[in-house]
Amino acid sequence: MKLTVNTFLTLDGVMQAPGGAEEDTSGGFTAGGWQVPYTADDDFGEIVTSWLQSPHTALLGRNTFETFRAFWPQVDDSDPVARAINHGKRYVVAHAGYDPGWGETTVIDSADPLPAIARLKEDGEGELKVSGSAQLVAALHEAGMIDEYHLIVFPVVVGGGKKLFADGAPPRGFQVRSSRVTASGAVLLVLTPEPFRTGDYVVEDGKDVARLE
Repeated sequence: MKLTVNTFLTLDGVMQAPGGAEEDTSGGFTAGGWQVPYTADDDFGEIVTSWLQSPHTALLGRNTFETFRAFWPQVDDSDPVARAINHGKRYVVAHAGYDPGWGETTVIDSADPLPAIARLKEDGEGELKVSGSAQLVAALHEAGMIDEYHLIVFPVVVGGGKKLFADGAPPRGFQVRSSRVTASGAVLLVLTPEPFRTGDYVVEDGKDVARLE
């Protein structure tokens, strides 16, 4: 199974509470809803719809799962995003005994979720898609289990909050597979991870030359 991460980011790398003030106020976060002013165009809707309409199984952290569960069942199935979210197969990382109470949902024990996710990747077919879920994504990034990142970066800075790549995240390079700018100025980046590399600049024959390690 191909594991992809789909998330929204600010310019300063924050992914917390893009959709509303009360979506996630943990850590005293007060800038929730920063994404909303930049989504009123056809480009954004087309991108997100394509993410969710492609065949996949959802993988969510508990907080993101509960945010989705509270919101999306209220939206009519005539909305393609709601239809995909409400009726798709999903896994949620939560404590043992957690009752998801929403559709076809399987619980992965949060005490040690990575082996179970690794088995899903190995044995399953299609795409395992993570939306939001900052803590889960951080663990998957550290373990090197993410195959592709689909990021929409919005032209806004919020000054703090949960980041996609927090301090201490392992260094990693990325190859840009595709990019697109929406009418509102958000930038879609499709990235695949590759080994982190470094280099330096040296002067050779009077010229500034980049030298890779």
